[in-house]
Amino acid sequence: MRLRVDGRTVEAAAGATLLEAAAGAGVTIPTLCHDGRLSPAAACRLCLVRVDGAPRLVPACTTPATDGLVVETRNPALNSYRRFVRRALARRTGTPTPALRGPRPDRGHPFLRVDMTKCILCFRCVRICAEVEGRGIWRVEGRGAATRIAPGPAPTLLASGCSSCGACADTCPTGAITDARPRGFARPRAWTRTVCGYCGVGCETLVGTARGRVATVRPVPHAPVNRGHLCVKGRYAFGFLRAHDRVVSPMIRRGGRWERASWPDALGAAADGLRRALARGGPGAVGVLGSARGTNEENYLAGKFARVVLGTNNADNCARVCHAPSAAALKAALGTGAATNSLADLDRTAVILVAGANPTEAHPVAGARIRAAVRRGATLIVVDPRRTELAALAAVHVPLRPGGNVPLFNAIAAEIMRTGGEDGAFIAARTTGFADWRASVAAWTPERAAPLCGVAPAVIRAAARAYASARPAMAFWGLGLTEHTQGTGAVTGLINLALLTGNVGIPGAGLNPLRGQNNVQGASHMGCDPGVLAGAEPLAAGRPRFAAAWGAPIPEAPGLTATAMLEAARTGTLRSLVVIGWDLLQSGAGERRTREALARLDHLVVVDLFLNEGARAAQVFLPAASWLEKDGTFMNGERRIQRVRRAVPPPPGVRTDGEILCGLAAALGHRRGFSFRSTRAIWDEVRGLWPGAAGVTYARLEREGGLQWPCPDTRHPGTPVLYADDPSWRGAFRAVEFAPTPEAVSPEFPLLLITGRSLAQYNAGSQTRRTPARRLRGADLLDLAPADAAALAVRSGDRVRVASRWGEAILSARVTDTMKPGEVFTTFAFPGAHVNRLTGPHADAVTATPEYKVTAVSLARA
Repeated sequence: MRLRVDGRTVEAAAGATLLEAAAGAGVTIPTLCHDGRLSPAAACRLCLVRVDGAPRLVPACTTPATDGLVVETRNPALNSYRRFVRRALARRTGTPTPALRGPRPDRGHPFLRVDMTKCILCFRCVRICAEVEGRGIWRVEGRGAATRIAPGPAPTLLASGCSSCGACADTCPTGAITDARPRGFARPRAWTRTVCGYCGVGCETLVGTARGRVATVRPVPHAPVNRGHLCVKGRYAFGFLRAHDRVVSPMIRRGGRWERASWPDALGAAADGLRRALARGGPGAVGVLGSARGTNEENYLAGKFARVVLGTNNADNCARVCHAPSAAALKAALGTGAATNSLADLDRTAVILVAGANPTEAHPVAGARIRAAVRRGATLIVVDPRRTELAALAAVHVPLRPGGNVPLFNAIAAEIMRTGGEDGAFIAARTTGFADWRASVAAWTPERAAPLCGVAPAVIRAAARAYASARPAMAFWGLGLTEHTQGTGAVTGLINLALLTGNVGIPGAGLNPLRGQNNVQGASHMGCDPGVLAGAEPLAAGRPRFAAAWGAPIPEAPGLTATAMLEAARTGTLRSLVVIGWDLLQSGAGERRTREALARLDHLVVVDLFLNEGARAAQVFLPAASWLEKDGTFMNGERRIQRVRRAVPPPPGVRTDGEILCGLAAALGHRRGFSFRSTRAIWDEVRGLWPGAAGVTYARLEREGGLQWPCPDTRHPGTPVLYADDPSWRGAFRAVEFAPTPEAVSPEFPLLLITGRSLAQYNAGSQTRRTPARRLRGADLLDLAPADAAALAVRSGDRVRVASRWGEAILSARVTDTMKPGEVFTTFAFPGAHVNRLTGPHADAVTATPEYKVTAVSLARA
């Protein structure tokens, strides 16, 4: 469309407003209530413009641009009107009315400050909380001159249920809601665009810095993943950078005591321990555990270091204890062990299935986008033992018993076929193995599955109808599917549902694991995995090519998984281990067994920011930089490779994981192949070995933002939807027979314990515990149903002794109706709670991922 704005010819896209058309031509129209993330409200009236032929002034933010319009944004009358509006607003904020004067400024929230005497009633905070975050905490109260904004019925923001995402502070134009300023705050003098280092959503951030310190973090307004939104962790949890207990010097344990050391001495001590282990036990006696918090480049170096320097395939990362079953199942059934679609597909999906995940707490920005899709009209199905926030919004909540995923998905599949909900054309054209698989699930009626999964047959039928009722349908899942003895089988069952209904290879559909850590997808994909090389190339297929590129043979002996390495350490066959950015003791299943394994190592090298629980058993500690202090790339859960940029320098004496690995390689006589001028040079080596990322250059990432692989050349736009353009692709149906976990309830242990995450504390809490987020979540709590609490005479806040077959822990109770009788839940963010003393040795039969989600326990008042 073409229109005239202030005498200039302006081109506008279909659907654009006058405000957007003018902005595209460089014409600024003043606004106060407008925010590009929100639907227009036309509340402030500052954007009124004159349109030829219109009887009165019109708001530019809500008036559509149409072909041939003649618009005037400035003239003496408009300018006079805007001055009048501004003066009226200035009077309102300068001389508070009784309604705006109270309550007094609220300074009780750890991250936000509220002073409603500065409010001009633009309603942006109300709208952004409802439309973007989807919670509706901020509300309009009163009418006329008594209108005011308040955090619902709560007396303070802290008591309101606010998720602390900061969107209201981000949008407030007057300072009525602002970020709390930490001690020593200085206004940012520089801004760095980078990627959040918490969960696997991959939100882009703008980090404001001053005097070498992070002052504030903001969302990137039009980032494709987070679209100008962040969560409490990504926006506010950066205080750990300056924590008093951060280690800033290498250390060597001598005589049972830690002593500071120089980098040459510390690297030499680390190298000596590895040499001794190699001499005593050969390459099978050493191992490397990389970090999902590290960059792609660093994890590539970790895998290369293990194979070239140590001569072993004993390389793994913490994907082993979370989504390894997802990668295995997706690879076996579809050909690629990664998500098929993108978060952007939520804009067009008709049905959303969330299984074994609580994204509003563990992946909050993805959770907010799911809430937005439900408000738009998408049907939501939630499979979760707990009544989570999304379960309360769902059209169908399937409250299965932990461990019942396989019979549940088999029964849903059988019910879909019984009612004719399958996509016969898709099955015939794009799948294999359907007949055999159909025979394997034919007997799985809802009545057969019900006693095994704890779900009423009517609910199973309702879930089947809802999932098959409309196209397209997206499936998301988390560790509630994978951290079981049948984790790979559970994911396979979900894949079968997508194939059955034709929901693979099309926009708005697909299979999308919610990856737990910022680069857990990338860590394995870069070859920090015992079975694959960079690009997830199987060892056998990639061995000749990688050996030629690296100038060294790729070991033939199979490598050990992280789980197997710890068991080998317990039995004495693994003697030396390098652990990067992973607290094995706090986060590992079965704390007693993990402690035994670490104690029996001859030599342990830990690379981390803090002397964590597992590091206390080490002989050498090497202090590492955080994601805010390094360059490189991350790969989020939707296969998007994005640039990570250093916002602040690391403290003196601290190095990046990549620098440490290269230094250690040099100390072991392998400087060649580990001398890189930059992270770009490392990435270029990766691109040369991984055809699927050949087109993902640093130059393109700087210019275009993130790119989703496969991206085979520099002209390729990336691949938002896998398999859409591959006519030869076929998805494979795979039968899964139910094998119940050996971890069963008994008279001695009558309850089932589930472990997981909370909103304010991330994973093992090593970073978030060292921020004001402790005021939002200061301990691991035991959630239990009112009926179970009543049976024990326990109230919220009481201390409870939790016992399992494997150990004991003492936690504070929280009585909540989100739990079913017979099941309890806790997190593991605080090391003093020792939650993983409770978890046992059982693991997924395919990938050795521990079973964190099913532990039989008993409770008693402590």
